Amino acid sequence: MILAILQARVSSTRLPGKVLKPLLGIPMLLRQIERICRASLIDRLVVATSETICDDPIEEMCRSSGIHCYRGSLDDVLDRFYWAAKEFNPDHVVRLTGDCPLVDPRVLDQVISFYLEGGYDYASNTIVPTFPDGLDVEVFRFACLEDAWREAFLPSQREHVTPFIHQQPDRFRTGCFKQQQDLSHLRWTVDEPEDFELVTRVYEALYPDNPAFSMEDVLSLEEHRPELMNINAKFQRNEGYLKSLVKDATTGAEKT
Repeated sequence: MILAILQARVSSTRLPGKVLKPLLGIPMLLRQIERICRASLIDRLVVATSETICDDPIEEMCRSSGIHCYRGSLDDVLDRFYWAAKEFNPDHVVRLTGDCPLVDPRVLDQVISFYLEGGYDYASNTIVPTFPDGLDVEVFRFACLEDAWREAFLPSQREHVTPFIHQQPDRFRTGCFKQQQDLSHLRWTVDEPEDFELVTRVYEALYPDNPAFSMEDVLSLEEHRPELMNINAKFQRNEGYLKSLVKDATTGAEKT
């Protein structure tokens, strides 16, 4: 079984409540789920949110939409992920984050197929990014997630789930899924108000005529309307992970 776990919380520091912000009248998280469910290789989807009161609306939204929701630690996302997966005891886990409403189901299937056909322990299109930021897909064996849950201790490993796995290529067989054209400079994730403005304009332009619009459709839109790319071009990729690495330095010193 291939289980997709979509992590989401309301308490985002840069854009609070972003996952519930309306995107053409529907919460952004539901728009993303709508796209994820078009992937053919995912057997089950779980939303993993925190136990804090502010995330109650996420659970309520999931319940009213018939989506399974697991609630766990706010800061120890690895622990939250592990227990969300443990309930289903899957063979494979797909990690997704709730700030990617432009996720492409075809890319999801491509990365999953690459992972399965290569016999990898972990595969993603993120270690060597060639896709726009916001189309991130990570796939790994549940057994590897269990190893990480037991052994990882650095903040970056607990907050971002997978570094413990992909940072050890000698222990875990790792695959990097890349495309020929490098589009990693494009920012389609939602962390800032400008990001949400871009995504809103994309949905307004594409969704009414084609709810299943693809990555190629967004690229074509930006080609014809290049001003869109300037809306959020000033922001850095993986800012949250870089902040966790700063915490690692202190934690590593405490362990010595």
